[in-house]
Amino acid sequence: MTTLPPPVAELSADEARRMALRAQGFLGAPDRRAGVRGVLRHLGAVQLDTISVLARSHELIPYARLGAVGRRTVEDAYWTEGHSFEYWSHAACILPVEEWPHFAFRRRAYRARPQWHHDLPDGAYETVIKQLRDEGPLTATELGGAKNGGEWWDWSASKVAVERALMHGEVVCTERRGWKRVYDLAERAIPAGLLETELDDRECLRRLVRLAGRSLGVGTRADIADYHRLKGEQFDAVAADSGLVPVTVEGWSKPAWADPEALASVPRGRHRTTLLSPFDSLIWERSRTERIFGFSHRLEAYVPKPKRVHGYFAMPLLSGGRLLGRVDPAREGTTLVARQVSLDSAKAVEPMARALREAAGWVGCASVRVERVDRPELAAALIAAVA
Repeated sequence: MTTLPPPVAELSADEARRMALRAQGFLGAPDRRAGVRGVLRHLGAVQLDTISVLARSHELIPYARLGAVGRRTVEDAYWTEGHSFEYWSHAACILPVEEWPHFAFRRRAYRARPQWHHDLPDGAYETVIKQLRDEGPLTATELGGAKNGGEWWDWSASKVAVERALMHGEVVCTERRGWKRVYDLAERAIPAGLLETELDDRECLRRLVRLAGRSLGVGTRADIADYHRLKGEQFDAVAADSGLVPVTVEGWSKPAWADPEALASVPRGRHRTTLLSPFDSLIWERSRTERIFGFSHRLEAYVPKPKRVHGYFAMPLLSGGRLLGRVDPAREGTTLVARQVSLDSAKAVEPMARALREAAGWVGCASVRVERVDRPELAAALIAAVA
């Protein structure tokens, strides 16, 4: 069992919550000059997901922090001029290009993997690499087709090959085009100085733990490891050298670690009122969300409809630094439909109405319609407030 050094600070639950909000970009004036790319660098990873209700999750992340930044602006910020790449971090994520060296440990692990779910015909891998070298960047369709014609998981040989090359690091996903990955050779897509930086596993882990701690402000071992899907023992191996410092937090049953820069000043500033993607890094880790906000968050998109409590894509409402409820949204023409609204109290009515109106304007809707409120006594006030 690892012996922890003594804590350097004792934080109240409120201090920890405000540190987490500031670290995630929800407390203080938004950095509009740095824009979407600044949000990406600040967070270190933005999760991608296929579900699109108001917008896709990677669009909702900067919107929640910056406000109504244009959706085309968001895509261009991510994918033009070589500023980012897609790889496996917390999940499939957009990552700042400067983080390329940090995932060398994961690329090596994939290259050493003895078995894969799909077998490859002889020469298929080499054929894809040659095609990308001669014709790239290309989608899987342009490489010869993504599917064999069967079920969705029945990938073609070229799709299997290019995905394997992606995991190995020989190929990079440089953008999404119509939600299809666009692949290019790493030697062409990644700046030479980054491509040639080969960190050992320990240094990769040390840097990722440091970055995760900075992006969270304060967190437990499990919180920080989960940010880039590291194992607990990987965190343990580098925590002492990561630059993070041990702290205790009121009400937390486990030891915590904090970013020393976050401890150096008191978190102050304006709070954002906004709807959060269920895949927002503020609420990635369910137990952390409950510990910090007293809020149970669960994506129900993959839960059978009769068993859903809050709805298919319930988006938590953040206001005043608290999670006050959630809404399951949809779009019908130019109307944003709040199919199901859950409110903690009457104090959440005005913030929910404001967040719904702002979200509607951002996605080009002219009106908001509320269909169901879990507290019927608050329905009339919310309907009036969104009108």
